[in-house]
Amino acid sequence: MKPSRLLAAALACAAACIAVSAVAGEAEIRKNLGERFPQFQKIDEVRKTPIDGLFEVRVGSDIFYVDAQGNYLMQGEMIDIKARRNLTQERVDKLNEVAFDKLPLQDAFKIVRGNGQRKLAVFEDPNCGYCKHFEKDLQKVDNVTVYLFLYPVLGPDSHTKSRDIWCSKDKGKAWNDWMLTQAKPTTAPASCNADVLARNVAFGRKYNISGTPTLIFADGSRIPGAVPAEQVEQKLAAIKN
Repeated sequence: MKPSRLLAAALACAAACIAVSAVAGEAEIRKNLGERFPQFQKIDEVRKTPIDGLFEVRVGSDIFYVDAQGNYLMQGEMIDIKARRNLTQERVDKLNEVAFDKLPLQDAFKIVRGNGQRKLAVFEDPNCGYCKHFEKDLQKVDNVTVYLFLYPVLGPDSHTKSRDIWCSKDKGKAWNDWMLTQAKPTTAPASCNADVLARNVAFGRKYNISGTPTLIFADGSRIPGAVPAEQVEQKLAAIKN
């Protein structure tokens, strides 16, 4: 056999051995962790990390690190010092992405400012103080279409206010009046169907939207919390460019 063919065969054999070893390591990790910790009986994903012998274990959106046998478990952030990158945070951010075209936009109402060319989806509770602060600051952002998802998670009154807003003739005005000036929306008629609120909550739970406001941008990235208008503007500009 020619040297080139020998080298190719050796490389193929090495790749196959590595693949088999990785599968075996994943199986052992799943078995050992599942037997020792009840919370690891349902592991969503096991992946190799840049560090030899260290694996990432994902349970939902929680990230852990273990050795190849699942004997040692670590929770914390992995930092690439040379590249100055937080690999754990990058992974969490990637897991939290929600494809914009997968959002149920029919369950939101639109607020258009300026030419409305840029897009932003926001999940908010009408009784959320941080949301009210965010909404006042968001008035500085122009040329954007905001898809507002009512997300009543703070209590029964949040559901009542959300229903009243959703059932208003002008949802955007009712929302702004309440969030910016505390003008209560008109009580919704009993005949109004507000099943959308339950769907929004179910969607949020599925995608781990645990707080309000939560912003989702056109590139799928997510930012939780009442971030300042300047940060929203920078993100929108970066996506457009």
